[in-house]
Amino acid sequence: MTDVTRVLVVDDQVLLRGSFRILVENEPGLTAVGEAGDGAEAVELARLHRPDVVLMDVRMPVMDGIEATRRICGSPETAGIRVLILTTFDLDEYVYEALRAGAAGFLLKDAPPAEVLAAIRVVAAGDSLLAPSVTRRLIEEFARRPDPAPGPRRTPELTGVTEREREVLELIARGLSNDEITARLHLSMGTVKTHIGRLLSKLAARDRAQLVIAAYESGIVSPSDGGLATH
Repeated sequence: MTDVTRVLVVDDQVLLRGSFRILVENEPGLTAVGEAGDGAEAVELARLHRPDVVLMDVRMPVMDGIEATRRICGSPETAGIRVLILTTFDLDEYVYEALRAGAAGFLLKDAPPAEVLAAIRVVAAGDSLLAPSVTRRLIEEFARRPDPAPGPRRTPELTGVTEREREVLELIARGLSNDEITARLHLSMGTVKTHIGRLLSKLAARDRAQLVIAAYESGIVSPSDGGLATH
């Protein structure tokens, strides 16, 4: 059936991994295509099964979830796979780097079953699981770090981004929803969605989460005592 969402479950804890698999298998429209206990196995199974969504733990032996996410999202053969990070804390220190690696969002391991299933569907549909409130906390927490990841930081090329698109990008990074952006800029929903679509294309971003990262790394937003300030 083409309308069935295929899920790969990755976690080094056998009981937790099994619980997620059972949850997925018992939900109409979802099916589990496999389980992996570490990142290296996850990359292998992702290539083999081509799931729609990978539920990815962060801390694992052999290869962690961040590197596995980077390899899955960075490879042409698996780039279409959506990765949903599983974390213990909503501002886990590894979450930001996982988003930079290409993850579509993150989910708490102790989230209610209905929330887990909803998250899988949201990510499978091509959206990012990064609620405005989470976006605000995420940027405020990690943007004040001088270098959130080891190695050189990528600076997105903003050439070609219009002034209006830049305004929309800033508001996305400040955690505003599409409805809030339409109200703030006095634009129609269709126009806002068009601007977002163009930003995704111009910045080679996979989704809204990647736009937030691009806005921070390009210096459009930075933390301040009162939240986020613009440059």
